[in-house]
Amino acid sequence: MSDVFIRPMRPEDYDAVYALWMSSPNMGFNNLDDSREGIGRFLRRNPDTCFVALTDCGLAGVILAGQDGRRGYIYHMAVAETCRRQGVGTALLDRCLDALKKEGIHKVALLVFKYNEAGNAFWERQGFTVREDVAYRNRELTKLIRIDT
Repeated sequence: MSDVFIRPMRPEDYDAVYALWMSSPNMGFNNLDDSREGIGRFLRRNPDTCFVALTDCGLAGVILAGQDGRRGYIYHMAVAETCRRQGVGTALLDRCLDALKKEGIHKVALLVFKYNEAGNAFWERQGFTVREDVAYRNRELTKLIRIDT
């Protein structure tokens, strides 16, 4: 694989990022938060914690993260199938975690579908542990259409 260049994600990256997400199995998205407008809003709020990895071949990976002043959250991370197990995901994660640390964040959380074996194995290798003492809950304020890959 050629050299990897990591830079902050920009709104104009959306089409390539969305195509990568849709080609990444066992991830979950929705029609509003992950729309062009939703991601644009997220990037305006979190301009320093979202990154893309680029190679001569184009987009190799993406990480979307933010923080609420207390905790950091990784929302979506994907690496192109042809670029996996080559350090792209680790490089993106390291850049993201450094950015969150600079913003004063001490703890980071994320969600991974239980059946996403590759994703769970990656996060385990990166030191992210499973919490057995909590139940994840959410409530839709607006009807969302779920998009699973």
